[in-house]
Amino acid sequence: MSTQAQHIPVLMREAVDALNIQGRGVFVDATFGRGGHTAEILKLLGSDGVLFALDRDPTAIALAEQRFADDVRVKVVHTPFDQMRRVVGKDASVNGILMDLGVSSPQLDEAERGFSFMRDGELDMRMDSSVGETAAQWLARVEEADLVKVLFELGEEKFARRISRAIIETRNETELNSTLQLAHIIAAATPKKDKHKHPATRAFQAIRLYINQELIQLNLALPEAVRLLAPGGRLVVISFHSLEDRIVKRFMRAYSQPKLPPKYVPTTDLDYSTPLTLIGKAAKPSQEEISGNPRSRSSVIRIAERTDMDAERMVAWEGKDAH
Repeated sequence: MSTQAQHIPVLMREAVDALNIQGRGVFVDATFGRGGHTAEILKLLGSDGVLFALDRDPTAIALAEQRFADDVRVKVVHTPFDQMRRVVGKDASVNGILMDLGVSSPQLDEAERGFSFMRDGELDMRMDSSVGETAAQWLARVEEADLVKVLFELGEEKFARRISRAIIETRNETELNSTLQLAHIIAAATPKKDKHKHPATRAFQAIRLYINQELIQLNLALPEAVRLLAPGGRLVVISFHSLEDRIVKRFMRAYSQPKLPPKYVPTTDLDYSTPLTLIGKAAKPSQEEISGNPRSRSSVIRIAERTDMDAERMVAWEGKDAH
């Protein structure tokens, strides 16, 4: 089975419906992956519409350029999604932005990428394999206290100290450069196993998030997305773990609540305006989707719509303190 065939986009119908595509307009698939969402968006997009397909993974970009080479509506850009406003245009007006966070199934399934603790491969974990430090390089130099912090904060790993000590002790004896090698170290250092989860799950997540600075990029990308959206434009975000979803939830909530002045200051209608309006509640995949694609079970989709607050008022709103 090909890599393309193996990839099943999560919450695809919900995400595409949430974008509210009306035939024309400009849309951004900020995380192209293997193009499942992009292909569905294009089915609804008119001949004069535009779709920016972004990804930081060179493999994904190569696939996008090949798959949509003959579609003039598609603009493929190799970039992390926090740079979307730079590549789309700071003064652009976009009708919908989709962010499908985390790693894709093909990235997990390709052992040489180093994301999987179930397949042996080089300990890489970079989403953009053309730049930056690999997981092996980082683990070879990281201080134990810093490793503990990463595992605890980004992996919510309660055995962070034990695991960090084991990793440091191993690297002092031998080179640490394979995924299964790291997974075995973590498993051996974990005193209490979760029967429903591999003991390396949280640690691998934490190291991957750190190597790719994923949460930092998400925090940078969300306000950039709001600035790009036209009034009525939709921001649709699919998250796969609690740290991502917490950031998205708090951001959308904050940008949809007015920042009122102190009680003794008279208010105007403008004081009650916000950059975003929430659309519905957070939703999870159906049991049918989870049965067909178990990797979808932890996913959550959140949707917000851009209000008619203009750019100048938004800058002023962002500069306010909430009371």
